[in-house]
Amino acid sequence: MSKQQHTYRLQGLSCANCAAKFEKNIREIDSVQDVELNFGASKITVQGEASIEQLEKAGAFDGIKVYTENQQLERKKEPFWKNKDNIPAMISLIFVFTGYLSYFLIGEKHILTISLFLLAIVIGGYNIFIEGFKNLTKLDFDMKTLMTIAIIGAAIIGEWGEAAVVVFLFAISEALESYSIDKARDSIRSLIDIAPNKALIRRGNSEVELDVEEIQIGDIMLVKPGQRIAMDGEVISGESSINEAAITGESIPVHKLTGNEIFAGSINGEGFLEVRVTKHVEDTTIAKIIHLVEEAQAERAPSQKFVDKFAKYYTPMIMLIAFFVAIGPPLIAGASWNTWIYSGLAVLVVGCPCALVISTPVAIVTAIGNAARKGVLIKGGVHLEETGHLQAIAFDKTGTLTEGKPHVTDVISIKNGEEKKILSIANAIEVFSQHPLATAITHKATEEKATYYTAEKFQSITGKGAKATINDTEYFVGSPAFFEKDQLIPTTIQEKIRAMQGDGKTVTLLGTKKDILGLIAVADQVRTSSKDVIQRLHQLGIKNTIMLTGDNHKTGKAIGNQLGITEVKAELMPDEKLNIIKQLEQRHGKTAMVGDGINDAPALAGASVGIAMGGAGTDAALETADIALMGDDLEKLPFTIALSRKALTIIKQNISFALGLKLIALLLVIPGWLTLWIAIFADMGATLLVTMNSLRLIRTNS
Repeated sequence: MSKQQHTYRLQGLSCANCAAKFEKNIREIDSVQDVELNFGASKITVQGEASIEQLEKAGAFDGIKVYTENQQLERKKEPFWKNKDNIPAMISLIFVFTGYLSYFLIGEKHILTISLFLLAIVIGGYNIFIEGFKNLTKLDFDMKTLMTIAIIGAAIIGEWGEAAVVVFLFAISEALESYSIDKARDSIRSLIDIAPNKALIRRGNSEVELDVEEIQIGDIMLVKPGQRIAMDGEVISGESSINEAAITGESIPVHKLTGNEIFAGSINGEGFLEVRVTKHVEDTTIAKIIHLVEEAQAERAPSQKFVDKFAKYYTPMIMLIAFFVAIGPPLIAGASWNTWIYSGLAVLVVGCPCALVISTPVAIVTAIGNAARKGVLIKGGVHLEETGHLQAIAFDKTGTLTEGKPHVTDVISIKNGEEKKILSIANAIEVFSQHPLATAITHKATEEKATYYTAEKFQSITGKGAKATINDTEYFVGSPAFFEKDQLIPTTIQEKIRAMQGDGKTVTLLGTKKDILGLIAVADQVRTSSKDVIQRLHQLGIKNTIMLTGDNHKTGKAIGNQLGITEVKAELMPDEKLNIIKQLEQRHGKTAMVGDGINDAPALAGASVGIAMGGAGTDAALETADIALMGDDLEKLPFTIALSRKALTIIKQNISFALGLKLIALLLVIPGWLTLWIAIFADMGATLLVTMNSLRLIRTNS
């Protein structure tokens, strides 16, 4: 059995019910082992062998066209009346209009009147009937089956005019639904169109324009001023300002020099660049974003799973209600058969679950697409919903709330005048360490041209410090807690440490087994946006903000107070952050973790929602987190929370609209006021209402 997998793009996939039927039809192809349809992204993945002709035959009932994944689709925007799929509806409208003219001029029962309505029904409803009859033979009761029964039933009992109007309104409803779904998908399509299909490449002494699929890693790409960049790469010559809004959502251009990374889809400013290509077209950052956004559409959110499950029972229930409405009153009370069969047919029409089924996926597709355009990658509807329910957010300090580039602010020697020696010894030990504080010390030593010492027998003590031997003397570098156990810190030095920590500085001590020799204070610059972000989160209703840091309590508290953080957890070992996240979830409920996606991987994975910063070009962030802020900037976080909460509200509204409108229409059966006109308007109205309501998410900016 073949396990080959193929992915295709689809055109014409207009409704969620049609998507389920299309998927079912493909499963019935003998050579297909499995199939997964992504309604939001309009894509399908087939495991096994099936030709495009076979797939299009499976989707012929809805006019679905199938294309290979990398094929560029030409999207023509044309008026409603020029779309060939809508021409039968327009002709049907003409016959409905002339039919009603005949109705008023020569009578309802006249052969001309009936003929005109019949033509409207046949021309406008031909495709509906073909599919409806096929479904009836299989006892598959979808919308077209229900409409076929209702229209033919109305004609049989002599309601020719209403049957014709229902055919036309249903055709209009389908066209408008298709338009609305396409509008929601445009947010994803706009991403696909961002990167150019060709690039100018220098190979040897010649320059040639190549399709991006032909470009290899190591090729030299030439980028002229004003051009959109086609491939990820590294600048090897030139400098320019690059607009990376398509990737990071940040519209302010970033100045790029030799050695800097650039991304496909970004726009070159005023300079000419030579760029060494570093990734194949399918591995570029924008390609990964598109792939992850499309995959996010396929993942059903909790509300969508509920709606799908509910719809399974809802349709048979409506059919039973319609059946009892049609036969109950005549059998029990001797009421008019024509009147109640008509009401039963109206119940069938109004009971169609289209609006209900589409209520959630359209909102999720729109929200995720909007977020992606603004530099926020949400990897599924479930994460969108979870973010909307958040009660607390925990932040890693270094590199998230702060710049992540600490620098030395003070070097204090216990013996006056030996500051340079303190820096030199500390540098000799810290040169072996990768810790950000160690890097700050080595940078300072280089700036001050400190004396070079050679350290031997280096040993790192995780979370505390390090030790090494220099000129036969063993030295220790580390936090005050590292030395406190041996009671080496005099009272005067303790006071200096407390004062520095109160200013938000991290203090590192240098000493031997017997004495403290000096202090080095290091400070990490707080991001200018951090305080504003925390305030906006509190305004959005996130009452619990928690900072997680390996720093001492005083330094952590000083920075926490500066930012307005509600709680600080300090002196944490890397593995302790995950335990803190679990405790926070027990106390507050849904909790997010915001970090850089590398050091915080366990906490990101363990939180209700893991949010990684700086996703652009960072594979770890894209893979680990549930949400990636593509720019290295926290300012997108309040937007993400606001968007998720608005999406939750809209999903709830949509489900209420879809069920509420139908319930009101069904109640009209009791006084006998429910007509086929009202039924189709209620169904069409509910579908359009939930779709248009979902499209409001496109305009969410903050």
